[in-house]
This record gives sequence, structure tokens and C-alpha cells, in this order.
Amino acid sequence: MTRPKIGLALGSGGARGFSHLGVIKKLEENNIPIDYISGSSMGALLGALYGAGQSIDHLYQLSKHFKRKYFLDVTVPKMGFIQGERIKEYVRIFTYGKRLEDFNIPVTIIATDLKTGEKVIIKEGDAADAVRASISIPGIFVPAEWNGRMLIDGGVLDRVPVSSVREQGADFVIAVDCAHYKPDTEVSSIYDVIMQSFDIMQDEIVKNRVTDADILLRPNVSRFSSRAFTNINEVIDEGEKETLKQMQDIKLKLKQWKGNNLK
Repeated sequence: MTRPKIGLALGSGGARGFSHLGVIKKLEENNIPIDYISGSSMGALLGALYGAGQSIDHLYQLSKHFKRKYFLDVTVPKMGFIQGERIKEYVRIFTYGKRLEDFNIPVTIIATDLKTGEKVIIKEGDAADAVRASISIPGIFVPAEWNGRMLIDGGVLDRVPVSSVREQGADFVIAVDCAHYKPDTEVSSIYDVIMQSFDIMQDEIVKNRVTDADILLRPNVSRFSSRAFTNINEVIDEGEKETLKQMQDIKLKLKQWKGNNLK
């Protein structure tokens, strides 16, 4: 084996998740290959777009024009405020209508079964449907139906899906955690209440779980709102900065892994 298979675990984080793009760009520029991707929520969305074949430069351009109106197909609030069909069509267009098993880079999508409480790892099937399930923030999006199951946001159980990307076959995992809870955030609507509650819950999940990653990147995005799709360029910049800050360590650990496995 000349090098380890490298997996990227992209965490949830709402608008802060655009920092994933900065991470990917700097990995590319430093010739760090990505063999597998696993994503929860926003990590699933961006991981799917990249895994389907979108270039990182094109994703940077798309991010500049990403607006909340792309997914605001408001419905009568029985199980959620947002129907989710609009964002699903957006994802379908930019994943070229592909199924997950046809992606350039193997991608697994993480969701949560609302009825059983189980983590659901989606490895095949329509990519847009899978992403729609993974981004289903409870109370905001109507839960998604998938093979007879009712699915909600993957971040409910697995904010940064390290174990899932290892199960794909990754020998070396780079995890990206960008869903940082910020106290004293302004709360002025039911949408804010739900999102802030979700941020608090996810923060506690990670505090109480050991992350089995070889490298953990935590872009400094806590000052940005997870629910306001503004300052996206600055969010992406933080992903770039964090990756460059740890690049020497990434390369060193990859070299050590390679040396240890050639003995």
C-alpha cells in the first residue's frame, strides 16, 4: 500500500457548514486526496455536491449565490414549517441527478430514524432524497420518508460521522466540526428557538463523545449564525485557515501512517 485511504467526515452546522468548502479546497491544493466522504446535515449537502463531481471552484461560486429562499417552501406546520421539495430539487440539479453509488467519490449520508431513534447510514439510492433526509432539522423541515422510514437530521445522533467514514474503508480520517454553540445568541422567532435548541443539543453530544479521528478540524465559526446564510465568504475563509493551520500535522501523520504500514 503506497498511501492510506483518506476519509472526510463532514459535520452538521447549518450555514457554518460552508467552512467545509474551505477545508476541501486547501486539502486539494496540498495534494491530499479524498477517497471517502461521510456527512451529516450541511456536511451531507456539501459532501454530496462534491462527491457527485462538482469542482471546488464551482462550489465556491455556488456558495456566493446561496440564499435561504432556495429551501423556503413553507407548508402548513403539522410536522415542520418547510416542505423540503425546493432544496431537494436544488440538490438533484447539482448532483446531476445521480444515485449515491454512481458518485465520483463514495459518499455516505447520515440521518436519524424518528420512530426508532436509530442512526441511518444511506449508501445508495437517489442522492437528493438522501440529502433531504439528512438536513431535516426537527421542527423546521417536515421529516423525510425513506424506504418506509421517517427520517430527520443526521446531526441529532451523529454530528461528525467519523465511524461511518471508517466503515466505508478509510484508513485515515479528517473530521470537520463546525457546529459550535454560542451563548447569548439573539432569539426572536420560533425558528430561532428551534435552531438554538438544536445547537445546544449538538454541542453536548460532541462534548460527551470521543471523536475517533486522526485529525480534527474545528474552524473558528462560532461568531457566525448557523441559520443566517450571510457572511458565507468569511465562513469559508475560516475553513481554509483551520486547514492550513493543521496542514503540517496532517502531512506528518500521513507520513507516519505510511511508514508504520510499510514495515
